[in-house]
Parts: sequence; C-alpha cells; structure tokens
Amino acid sequence: MKLNAQTQAAALGIALLPLAATAQSAAAQAYTPQTTSCPSGFALYRDAGNAGNQTISSSESAYVQSRKSNVLPGAWKTYLANVQGTSAGSSLPSYVSEILNGTGSAQDLPTLGIASSGGGYRAAFFGAGTLNALDARNSSSASAGLGGLLQSATYIAGLSGGSWLLSSLVQANFPMIQELVFGPTQNTSNTQNSWGGWMADMGLSEPSDSLLTNGEYIDGLLNEFKGKQSAGWPVTFVDLWARTLARHFSNGTTMNSFYDENLPHGAGILWSDVVNTPAFASYNIPFPIVVVDMHAPNENDSNVITLDTEPITNTVFEFNPYEMGSFDPNLAAFTQTKYLGTTNTSVCVTGYDQQAFVTGSSSALFNSFNSQALSSTLGPLLQAIEGVIGNPDDLLYAAYPNPFYGVTTGGFLGSNQTVLTLVDGGEDGENLPIQPLFVKARGVDVIISIDATADINNYAAGSALIATQNRTSLFPSAYSFPPVPTSIQTFASQNLADRPTFFGCNTTSSNDTTPLIIYIANGGPPAGASSTSDGITNTATLQLSYNDTFAQSFIDQTFAIATQGRPSSGGDTKDGEWPACVACAVVDRARGRAGQERSGVCQSCFERYCWSGVELDATGPGTGGQSSGAVGAVRPGLLGAVVGGVVVGLGAMLML
Repeated sequence: MKLNAQTQAAALGIALLPLAATAQSAAAQAYTPQTTSCPSGFALYRDAGNAGNQTISSSESAYVQSRKSNVLPGAWKTYLANVQGTSAGSSLPSYVSEILNGTGSAQDLPTLGIASSGGGYRAAFFGAGTLNALDARNSSSASAGLGGLLQSATYIAGLSGGSWLLSSLVQANFPMIQELVFGPTQNTSNTQNSWGGWMADMGLSEPSDSLLTNGEYIDGLLNEFKGKQSAGWPVTFVDLWARTLARHFSNGTTMNSFYDENLPHGAGILWSDVVNTPAFASYNIPFPIVVVDMHAPNENDSNVITLDTEPITNTVFEFNPYEMGSFDPNLAAFTQTKYLGTTNTSVCVTGYDQQAFVTGSSSALFNSFNSQALSSTLGPLLQAIEGVIGNPDDLLYAAYPNPFYGVTTGGFLGSNQTVLTLVDGGEDGENLPIQPLFVKARGVDVIISIDATADINNYAAGSALIATQNRTSLFPSAYSFPPVPTSIQTFASQNLADRPTFFGCNTTSSNDTTPLIIYIANGGPPAGASSTSDGITNTATLQLSYNDTFAQSFIDQTFAIATQGRPSSGGDTKDGEWPACVACAVVDRARGRAGQERSGVCQSCFERYCWSGVELDATGPGTGGQSSGAVGAVRPGLLGAVVGGVVVGLGAMLML
C-alpha cells in the first residue's frame, strides 16, 4: 500500500502544496510517479553484503563483463596507439603495451574509474573540459596522448555539479563534449528525445532579463510538480530545483523551446531508462553512478567535520541505472532504481527516479546556506515556493519513500524514517564521488579524480580527498583508500593540486587492493600563465549562468590543465612525458598482478608524480607513508591563503 502523503509530510515536517485546480501539463503528467502491481518475485531490497562478501548486482556485473569483453579491448588499443603517437610513447616499457594490447584475457586489462566532483557549473565545465581531453573522438585529445581513456573507463561517477555533467552525458546518448555543452550543430525537433545543450547562458534561477518572463517561467515550474503532490507524494524545494535543472541537463529542451509549456522538458526521462539508450545498450558508456548524502533527524552532529553540514558517519548513497543504495556497512543494501518510491512487495511505483530529480538530489545543498545566502542566489525560486508552502527551511531536502524502513542490522540511521531525506553528495566534505569506486567488489585499479572543489580562491586544494580518507578509515572492511595528505596546507605547499599528482603508488600487503589515484585538480591556472589572475576556471560556485564565449574559454583552459602534466621547468607549459606517465599509472596495478617491476620511463614518472608521503606545511615537514617525489616550490598566493585560516571542509560549503 502506498504511503499516505500526509504521513510522509509529517515525517518531513512540511506542508503540502494545494491540489492542482487546473488540468495538468504534459510535464506534470510525466513527472508524476505511477503505481502498478509488482512483478513476480519482487524483493524490496537486496543485501549487498559487507567485509569480504560484498556483491554488486547481477545487472551491473553483466554490463561490466560485457563491456570488458566487447568494448574495452579495442578501446585500450586505441588509447595505446594515441600514447605511442606522442614523443614519449616510444620510451614506454614493453609491459605497458603488452597489458593494453590485451595479450592476456580481457579480464587482465586495467579497471579504470573516473570521478567528477561537485562545484556547480564550475565543476560541470571543469569536468567537461577534462573528459574532452580523455575522449578518443577528439583529434586534439588523441594527439595529446590522453584520448581514449574516457572510452576505456569501466566506471564513471558524478556528484552535484559533476552529476549535471554525468547525467546529461549518459541520457543524451554519450555525445562529444562540444555537442553536450553547446548542443548539436544541426537543428533538431522539439521532442522529448532531442538534446539542446546545457544552455548555460540561461540562468538557473532567472533565465531571462525580463521580470515578467521569469515570473511566468517560475509559475510554470510550480505547476510541473503539483501532479506529483496531488497523487500523494512528498514534494520539496528539490522538486522545483529538479524542474529547473531539467531545462539544462535533460533531453527535450532547446533554446527555441525553453519557455514552451506544452513540452515535458525532460519530465518522464528516468535514471533507470539510461539502460535503453543505444550507447548503453551497446556497452559503450562507462557504468554511471551519481552520489548523494543522507540527512537524518537523529544524526550525530559531533561527527560533522569543521564547516561541513552532514556528519561524516551518515550513509552515502549511490544511484546507478539499476540500483539505489549504499555499500556502507551501516546499511549495505540496495533497492531497484526503476521502482524507487516503492515501500512494499505488492504495489510498485514507477517514475519516481526522474533523471533531473536524481541530479537535483545530488546537488541539493540548500540546507547548508543561511537564508540570506539563499535569497541572494535563488531568491525568485524561494519566493515562489514560499508563496504556496510557507517557510522553506523544512523543505530543502530531497524526499524519497524509504525502501529500507526497518533495516537495523548495521545501525542504519534511516531505519525508522518512512521518508529518506537526501542532500548534496559533498555535504560531508567528500566532494569527489570516489567512494563507490573504492568498493572492493568492483575491483577498480585506477581512478582519474577530477576535482573542482572551492577550497582556496575557488580553486581546489585537496579537501575532498582528505575527507574521503577520513571517512573510509571508519569502514576499512568495505573500502580501501590510499594515503593522502592530512591537510590542505600540505597540498598547497607541495603543489599537489595545481599540477597532476599520483596517490597510492606504493602498496603493502594490507592495502594491495587499493586503487591508484590520478589526481587532476582545478588547482590553479595552467602552466605558463604569468599569474593566478590569468586563470578563468575559479568561478564562484553560485555563478548560475555562463555565456557561450566564456564557457568555451573555460573548456579550452581546462583542456590545457588536463594535458599539461607537471612541467620540469618554469618555462615549459607541458611535460612531454605526461602521456607516457599516465599510461604507466593506468597499468600499474595490472603490472603488479603480472609480477613485472617498474622500469624505464615508468620508474622516473612515478618518482616525479607520486606524492612523497611527507607532510610539509607552514609548521615544517612531518612524516608520511610513501616514497619520494612530487614536492615542489610553493606557488605564490596559495600558502598564505591557507595559513590565513582556510580549513578542511570549506569547499563543501561552496558546492552545488
């Protein structure tokens, strides 16, 4: 039996929207979840195991195995050819080409994951620019020796702004980045299946310069989710946010149709429907994962780190096309994404997993801001929802009927909540969605971590990695994480964020299953810039619109950052060995399994790119846990900002 809407609302402490008095629009109908009889043998959730018996779903396993067998061998060969086409490619040890050419079985190839951080549009554009540098379809990326890594990845994860990038990419059938951001070069019809680009110059809060147009637009947004509430489901500010995001990151909207209220504008496009896109059906998309955090009324706020919002001990959830749940030992359970909203085994719900709502949940940071900050950025949207609901302070969480109600085996905080309340995936400080890639059952070897967190002057300085290190240490049976610095002072003083860095280069018998991290951060302007003022990628998280000219410049500068490596001298803008060094890192865990020793350029690359393990900050060096390498001069301006009082977690306060 479906949860009563008033009961759900009481659990959330919210008021419900009044019933719609007029006929529902196409968007309202498509956005409203439906009920149906559950299929035979339906289980509300599955036990994902823990410690040594973690299990991924049979559907995920089948997809990954098919991708590894049918797609990845050719993708890795294409990538290898691109690396070998660079000046440093000929110096690669023979074991690199042997591994990537697949001289063994497909299962011996590296298992690569990609993670794109939160940070609003800044993160979406920085992630897009980096993926552009990894895309084999881009001739410039192929020439730079990184093209093909996107096609060779087994997993790809996004969080908050990174989830905007990821969800739009996979539901739009995996177009090239230029088409993803700016739309196709040829006109398409205004149908639910057409992709129109991000249209970032249309503001997320106020798309027009006209107050009248904005007012009519927002009124239309309000009507688009009233059908959901009328049918008995909890509605919050995140539903309004989702309908806003849908205009930019879902199929079905073009510049010409942006204000057309006769179109569904992405309503009805479901996260579970990604499996039906041609690219996914042919295994040509890395398996996608979106990350969110849980908010619980009875959470232990003493576990909140510095300026973050949610305790680090709260459950971290993931949405993939097949399942939603968590590998955290305090839950270790998953429900089917297709049937989100279902709370029993007889009446099943469909249509709750709206793609824009999942993306909106991952970027729902509104509870982190005070009312003044909210009003100054999202004022029109807040005023509109206040007009029908009242005080929005209790409405800032994404609401999902709880399929895990009563699950207490791991001390799950949401076990007594009829409605799960979910928030931005970076609110516990983990602004990089890499935790799902550390799940031991997934066997990931190497992770390209794309970090656009706002730590210092809207540049990244490692806080997201530090937070994940802190959190995974609480669950050693579930996750294995390599050593990273314990402070952003070390990141800043050793330039670990403003140039690429490898973490986890050396393993021991206790952490030999730990993935290696290739850390590519938005830590400063690209090499060769005369000063930090030459950088344009440190825009504010709350900048909610970008014109096309600036957006293109942003992507171009990110491409330069992703392909620069760590130049050996101040006059160089690129490390000529960077493509080879990346290839060495990508195969390193596979190399270890094959019993090969690092040699040649790979040995020198690791000496140059691996974090030394030494904590070096304003108070002097300490000790760490890895071998030598990757310690440079302090870049002017950053260390002073850190010493001036920036602390771990500041970035999480600035993410959408």
